[in-house]
Amino acid sequence: MRKTIKYMASSLVLATSLVACTNLDETLYDQVASQNYYNTKEDVIRSVLRPFEHGYWSIQSRQVLNEETADQLITPTREDWWDDGGRWARLHRHQWLVNNGEAQSEYNGCFQGIMQANLVIEDLDKLSAAQFGFSDAEFNNLKAQNRVLRAWFYLRLLDAFRNVPLAVSFYDTSKNTQEQVDPKTIFGFIESELKATLPLLTKKTSMGGNQNQQGQWTQAGAAALLVRLYLNAKVYVGEEHYADCANYAQKIIDGEYGSYKVADRWDAAFDWNNETCDEVIFAFPGAAGYSHWHYKGDLYWWSVPSKASDWLKDTKNKEGSHNIKYSASPSYNPKGEKYNFELGMPIARFKDYPSDVRLKKYTNLGNNKREGLFVYGKIAYTDENGNTAYLKDHNGRYTLDLRDAVGKFGATDGDKWLASADSRLENGDDNSGWMFVKYPLYSDDESGQLEADYSEIRLPEIIYSLAECKLRQGDAASAGRLLNEVRKRNYPSSDWNTALYTPEGAAKLDMKELLNEWGREFFAEGRRRVDLIRFDKFLDAWWDKDADVDNHTLIFPFHREILGANKHLKQNPGYNEK
Repeated sequence: MRKTIKYMASSLVLATSLVACTNLDETLYDQVASQNYYNTKEDVIRSVLRPFEHGYWSIQSRQVLNEETADQLITPTREDWWDDGGRWARLHRHQWLVNNGEAQSEYNGCFQGIMQANLVIEDLDKLSAAQFGFSDAEFNNLKAQNRVLRAWFYLRLLDAFRNVPLAVSFYDTSKNTQEQVDPKTIFGFIESELKATLPLLTKKTSMGGNQNQQGQWTQAGAAALLVRLYLNAKVYVGEEHYADCANYAQKIIDGEYGSYKVADRWDAAFDWNNETCDEVIFAFPGAAGYSHWHYKGDLYWWSVPSKASDWLKDTKNKEGSHNIKYSASPSYNPKGEKYNFELGMPIARFKDYPSDVRLKKYTNLGNNKREGLFVYGKIAYTDENGNTAYLKDHNGRYTLDLRDAVGKFGATDGDKWLASADSRLENGDDNSGWMFVKYPLYSDDESGQLEADYSEIRLPEIIYSLAECKLRQGDAASAGRLLNEVRKRNYPSSDWNTALYTPEGAAKLDMKELLNEWGREFFAEGRRRVDLIRFDKFLDAWWDKDADVDNHTLIFPFHREILGANKHLKQNPGYNEK
């Protein structure tokens, strides 16, 4: 029944560490035939890992749905590039269609992962620990891994669509629903699975990062998914679970589920050696020559200028040319006048605290080190003749001078502006918008190139979630102290009296500012949409987006092909089925 399954090489690397006390002496191959599938301990581990590779790949569709539809990232038309039939403009303006490919990819990607996980869960239920030399604790941990991964997929589906079928079996499809179930049913399934598996998982007991446990669900990882679920419960099922959210968040922070701490640098959780970062709770392992999906196009590879390889000197990494898809939503109109939008304007929100170290221009410092988050202004580099040169637009016609605005600036110097204030996604160019580097783009001669793991869950998310729960309860002082535990690393200590929130500093914390702070800390991390929805702001107007006429855009439609494949599915409310 099962055909030969090909595994990504990164999964094979991870296989050596999935069970810490297991010694894997045999040669690992990249193909396992069905007739020999569960003959060795390695076969079991491979089976457990396969859905994780798919999960890692699938984050690309989530990134697009949660950032392109929100207020911080944009894809302007850049002259002859990136119009794509209005695809990105429709996402930004909440005018997407029932044939929206990104929503289709998210639905299919998650359910493919769920069925892969179901297969592994059922296969392992037929096996015993002893026959493969596992201890009971090891084997229970292995069995729990895919149950948590499955819950992670379902949490994404609940967030994006609300109304989805529930599939719990690969072999016996009669156990699965063909029609959608109530969101509360999905919510309850996620909750029960995470609670049931949490004690079966291992616990990080020492400092020094996840190390060989990187890519495994641990107790803290499962608890963190419960924090996500409960924080957004009112959105998902109309019930507040802030007390439950605060309870699990506090337990994670107190170390009940493992040893973690906030890193001293904002970029440590994204750097080439982030498996040693104690801030990372769960990450998908990535490495040059193996899988590194977060460096692909729809995540971070296309967040720098198209000719960035000339500047970064990363031409040998086999990823091809960079592109110029993503920019930060503008703070200024083309005349140089600052907008006054409540939402968007992420660069202006960073500049509310001018000494923020993340505002430094992105620079590779050598020896696998970098500084800065953003790419702006002119970008100088040394050409092949040893002379200073500057990056040009994708057609090579003018020198780039990136500014925090969208317009057809062309060769206009960055300190000069246009006569018209007209600014829309359709009239941008390569100089429209600050760009960014979340994960480092090191040069060919640096060992850290493409070595960063993808940080799915960081301790700051837990701290910010607890802070939000406290602020919603009216305890701004406790919320401010929690946020300051993270924020203080972003500003010189000499500015803490003004940059930190009260009572430790003078900055005022309210719900509006908290949403801004979520945007700063988790900029371009694929979660902005859900934060806007939770703060009741997703339907509001911002740059080049009018207020939504109703709330049906809070969730996405099912693609026609999905409805065609399952006649029992009903289109989500507000969308034309045809």
